[in-house]
Amino acid sequence: MSPKSNFHAIFWSITGFLACHAQECGRPPLVENRIVGGMDASDGAWPWQVDIQTASSGHVCGGSIISEYWVLSAAHCFPNPFDVSSYIIYAGRYQLNGFNPYQSTHSVSRVVIPSDYVEPHQGSDMALVRLSSPVTWSDRVRPICLPNSDTLFPGGMPCYVTGWGNIRDEVSLPGVGTLQEVQVPIISQTSCQEMYRLHPSETVDILFDMICAGYQEGGKDSCQGDSGGPLVCQMVNGTWVQAGVVSFGLDCAQPNQPGVYAKVSAFSDFIRSTVPEIRLYGRANPNWSGRAAVLVSCLTTLLMMLLLR
Repeated sequence: MSPKSNFHAIFWSITGFLACHAQECGRPPLVENRIVGGMDASDGAWPWQVDIQTASSGHVCGGSIISEYWVLSAAHCFPNPFDVSSYIIYAGRYQLNGFNPYQSTHSVSRVVIPSDYVEPHQGSDMALVRLSSPVTWSDRVRPICLPNSDTLFPGGMPCYVTGWGNIRDEVSLPGVGTLQEVQVPIISQTSCQEMYRLHPSETVDILFDMICAGYQEGGKDSCQGDSGGPLVCQMVNGTWVQAGVVSFGLDCAQPNQPGVYAKVSAFSDFIRSTVPEIRLYGRANPNWSGRAAVLVSCLTTLLMMLLLR
């Protein structure tokens, strides 16, 4: 092999390795640390966040990238999942109404929702959205990790919800519409149910496939337009894992009415059966195994490249 061809082999090997490594989930490369009552997110802080729009209505929901072809969102964002022709998904977007130099645009080829979904209050409010074209991994476009059924998000655990939804009931995000973030603690299922029982005029049952987050006193919450977006929590090893999908609430940020989210860990079988290549995060499968799988895949690919040169 000549020095020139050897240089090319090394160059493409390094490039290939970096491209593979970029697929690691739950690791925003641009932010080392880290909606009602929220604040502007830093550009690139939540690289899995997507904007879901329709041609007629503009922004309708949020979602999260889970693989190069798949986005996780809420079933109620797709009232007719068999007609997806009007949906547009923006990855790498930061401002709803501003200039987004790093964004890519994708149409939708398919939406899969649980067969027993009826409406959000009855559970199963989850959608897996297949893109017609893959996202391209970059500093501002990365997947979020999804939890195994055994991953725990205990009450009091601090998490973040992100989106471009209303800043108050019926009050849209102003100006260029910068992506918002708000920190909210997980609320145990028992505590959440007790809070909602304080509103006898509204019957809300917190089901096994739901998870709550927010404050008993209100003030910080997801709101209209945040639906389908991610509730993410940082695990002890620094990996961000998605605990919930914004589903419903009574008004926004009111006392004793915390946000209710579809509990992602309750849908592990549904996710695996729809996206077989997905690797879920859990006690039996922590993120190092996902990294190892990515590394092995990359090294195998790079070895083949070198052998073929």
